[in-house]
Amino acid sequence: MSGELDDGVRAVEAALFAAETPLAEAAIAVCVGDGVNVAAALATLRQDYAGRGINLVERGGRWHFQTAPDLAHLLRRERAEPRRLSRAAIETLAIVAYHEPVSRAEIEAIRGVQISKGTLDVLMEAGWIRPAGRRQVPGRPLLYATTPAFLSHFGLTGRRDLPGIDELSAAGLLDPLDMSTLSLEMEKDAGDP
Repeated sequence: MSGELDDGVRAVEAALFAAETPLAEAAIAVCVGDGVNVAAALATLRQDYAGRGINLVERGGRWHFQTAPDLAHLLRRERAEPRRLSRAAIETLAIVAYHEPVSRAEIEAIRGVQISKGTLDVLMEAGWIRPAGRRQVPGRPLLYATTPAFLSHFGLTGRRDLPGIDELSAAGLLDPLDMSTLSLEMEKDAGDP
């Protein structure tokens, strides 16, 4: 790292290093106390760690250290346990990511079939979705939204980084039937108040 760091930058670095989970700026400020410009300290640390074996990254408004992407292969464990999701779970995760907050009934309406409770449980167990309150309508259905762990796992800074229709189509992930259905849904959503 360049030069000597002031005590505020060192305190922010120590808080991030000791944290078990990524921290929001407000949580860092609580750890280091008043008088520390947390945003400036984060910018300094991000710059100082750029190009090193670990980097300071922000995912979904939370900060943490992670292995530099070009060195990740050195730390892979021999026994990787890949998480295999069913097609229903993948579709459900995509619906939650693009439409959050969304209720179970809305997920089923978009998919066109009922989902088993186990599908949502698998995604919550993975830490990728969470309950996000209740819709203020009769029956008060539970709403679901993605988590910072979802953003971190998929390397996204925020939901705005999700691929759009053009990117999905260019990657060959949408067939012509999907495109016409998506266009109709987007027109319908644009017309809703």
